[in-house]
Amino acid sequence: MKRTVVLKVNPLKPRLEIIRVAARIIQNGGLVAFPTETVYGLGVDALNPKAIKNMFKAKKRPLDNPPIIHIADKNDVYMLAKRVPKKAEKLMKTLWPGPLTLVLERSKIVPDITVSGLDTVAIRMPKHKVALSLIWESKVPIAAPSANLAGRPSPTTAGHVLRDLDGRIDLILDGGPTRIGVESTVVDLTVDPPQVLRPGGTTYERLVKVLGDVQLHPAAIVDRRIKVLQARSPGMKHRHYAPRAKLILVEGSSMDKIVERVQELINEFADEGKKTGVLATEETVKRYKADVVRSLGSRKRLRTTAKGLFSCLREFDNDRVDIIVAEGLPLKGLGLAVMNRLRKASGYKIVKVED
Repeated sequence: MKRTVVLKVNPLKPRLEIIRVAARIIQNGGLVAFPTETVYGLGVDALNPKAIKNMFKAKKRPLDNPPIIHIADKNDVYMLAKRVPKKAEKLMKTLWPGPLTLVLERSKIVPDITVSGLDTVAIRMPKHKVALSLIWESKVPIAAPSANLAGRPSPTTAGHVLRDLDGRIDLILDGGPTRIGVESTVVDLTVDPPQVLRPGGTTYERLVKVLGDVQLHPAAIVDRRIKVLQARSPGMKHRHYAPRAKLILVEGSSMDKIVERVQELINEFADEGKKTGVLATEETVKRYKADVVRSLGSRKRLRTTAKGLFSCLREFDNDRVDIIVAEGLPLKGLGLAVMNRLRKASGYKIVKVED
């Protein structure tokens, strides 16, 4: 088995010699996990078909789920995309670097396997010094899906990466925990008005403020399983973010009703002899009786819920619970991204409660 090396790196002042070790691996077709502001990515040379194939294999990722290409120079967009509309340029100027991915018409330079055979390409510029330094030193655009096994909760620490991919990749750059905790927002600029394919670290409200008219794709907000024939963005087609235990999501507008229904479900499962877990919030964490109760963060500060989401789901794995019942959150700000992940993690096993 391949030995995965872990190198610690300062997220604010990364040492160039460490970055260059990682860059040489990228240039030679290897696989390097690295931190971004959202989650850890698994980086390979985006223009090397063999390296891309190895990335899919290491992650056990379906070949029809295209990765996002990461760049460090906005001018690279014009190399990777056939056409860059004015609205895309406005987003690049206003919100890059940052947790925003743009879907554009692909140029011929991008290999078919990198875009899963699509006529579009997803591109972003991360806001993280380690990520940007690695791209600069590698001298190639880097394709980087999340650095986890396909379907598992995304990694927000190097430890998460190692747990999933130890022996499957060459190197992990350990830059500490990520700042945002959910992946980038993906916006399709090949349609007008632009369409959010996946909510993420850049809020829908922020996009509307910059562009005006922006739509939400049904796959971004759906609360039931729908059939997606072509995934223009990661997170659209396959089950994602799932812990090992079965997860049930309870949604509603009344917090008291949500708490009441969550506890009822936990009691039912406990009567069946199942070890139960609750994914609560700071405002409700003391109201439950279950084997394990974890707080996702505050409903009043949805950034905290985004940052803690994937870590909490992975911690339930360590707790070896049989069932997780999670509270729903408001569908605004980063709550939209968190709910998108929770709905997918549950496989759309959603219980609705009325006021």
